[in-house]
Amino acid sequence: MHPLAALVLVLALVAASTVAGAVWRARQGRVRRTDADAVRRPAAPLDGIALGPAATLVQFSSEYCTQCRPTARVLEQLAAARAGVARVELDVARHPELVARLDILQTPTTLVLDRDGRVRARVGGAVRRDELAAELDRLLGASAA
Repeated sequence: MHPLAALVLVLALVAASTVAGAVWRARQGRVRRTDADAVRRPAAPLDGIALGPAATLVQFSSEYCTQCRPTARVLEQLAAARAGVARVELDVARHPELVARLDILQTPTTLVLDRDGRVRARVGGAVRRDELAAELDRLLGASAA
């Protein structure tokens, strides 16, 4: 291969990787609502997990996850500030079947469940407090109506 062509190829790969990384990073911590069809179906059963009377924040963590502890603190604060909201933390190593059923691909991953246990939103990566608070308030307002 010609050295100039090789240099152009390497630069193109670096540029593509940089753009892909920037897009991935921008999506981390964003609340993504589930589509209307997913909301109508019940969530995969969370055997043995007590749901909150209004909503439940379920965090999937791992032992070596650096963002899991700060995320747990944010979720605890959000749940404590809202009546009827429970927080549950599950280790992915202890719940592999649930991880597979719910398509958990990274830790932390947070699921927002309504009072019926349906997944209403999910967050991949460390949560953004303001976005999750707004989504939780929207869900609680909708369930009160």
